Amino acid sequence: MKNVTVIDHPLVQHNLTRLRDRETSSTEFRRLVGEVATLMIYEATRSLAVGPRNVVTPVGKARGTKLTSRVLLVPILRAGLGMLDSILQLIPDARVGFIGLKRDEATLQAITYHQSLPASAAGYEVIILDPMLATGGSAIAALDLVKARGAKCVRMVNLLAAPEGIQAVLARHPDTQIYTAAIDQKLNARGYIVPGLGDAGDRIFSS
Repeated sequence: MKNVTVIDHPLVQHNLTRLRDRETSSTEFRRLVGEVATLMIYEATRSLAVGPRNVVTPVGKARGTKLTSRVLLVPILRAGLGMLDSILQLIPDARVGFIGLKRDEATLQAITYHQSLPASAAGYEVIILDPMLATGGSAIAALDLVKARGAKCVRMVNLLAAPEGIQAVLARHPDTQIYTAAIDQKLNARGYIVPGLGDAGDRIFSS
């Protein structure tokens, strides 16, 4: 599928299966979310720009590289927070913004209740973090907000995605790059991914 990358690395798939298991404790679930996010971000950032950097090792000179892309990580509250810390370990210089969205359970539409973003996102490689891409409502709302700040290159990293959510996002923002560990079967009547892994936020935060 164009603009969609399914990361089928064995370690990602092994840990995703553990995340799906309803017997996995909240403590373990939280750890696994961070671990899978770390593995996925390697693929999602493969095209970031680098420049040359020469260093002196203990035994001589070496040619190397340095990251030249400016990265803006944007977790969607609250579940996206479970992915943030582990990714910051790999990209400690990344800037971080936050978007708070909640779903109206009657209409399944996303309602924005918080946003903390740079005045301008132009020039940043924006990576939106959210464990689940379900109806696509939250993703579209987040994409609308960062693009209104001038973002041109936007990636989404989701542990799971539903076909309906992917279709909705790419219909509204066809240039978005989506990285996911799996595309599941469908959404149920409540807008939850089937088979999915339940409510990621509830399982991360034991609520």
